[in-house]
Amino acid sequence: MKKVIVVATLIFGAVFSINAQDKQTSEIISLEQTPGEFTQKEITVSPGTYVFAIHNNEVGHDVGFVLVEKGKDVSKPENHIQTAYVTKAVANGKTQRSKPTVLKTGTYLYFCPLNPTAIDNELVVK
Repeated sequence: MKKVIVVATLIFGAVFSINAQDKQTSEIISLEQTPGEFTQKEITVSPGTYVFAIHNNEVGHDVGFVLVEKGKDVSKPENHIQTAYVTKAVANGKTQRSKPTVLKTGTYLYFCPLNPTAIDNELVVK
């Protein structure tokens, strides 16, 4: 029984440590959606790990978030950077976050297929 408790404690500690490390090393990119658009059209950041915080500013229905490397077909889900998806659809007046997402140097496009927003919003990583 003591071995089970020790193993469970070690596993819990490792998981907690990994989650705490993700939160410490991930910066937040906050984006706001209004009806038919993101209020931020272009963002520039350095390479690193980011969490996207998407706010629904009274769009009238749930919104989401899709991030794709520029030049790839945005209509194909396999091209979406899935860690950048919000973990739950964003209701009116609410904010939801993505999982930590590693961004390398390059240009990415972001949009909301539920709002729908333009597909020319750019996230530049340099």
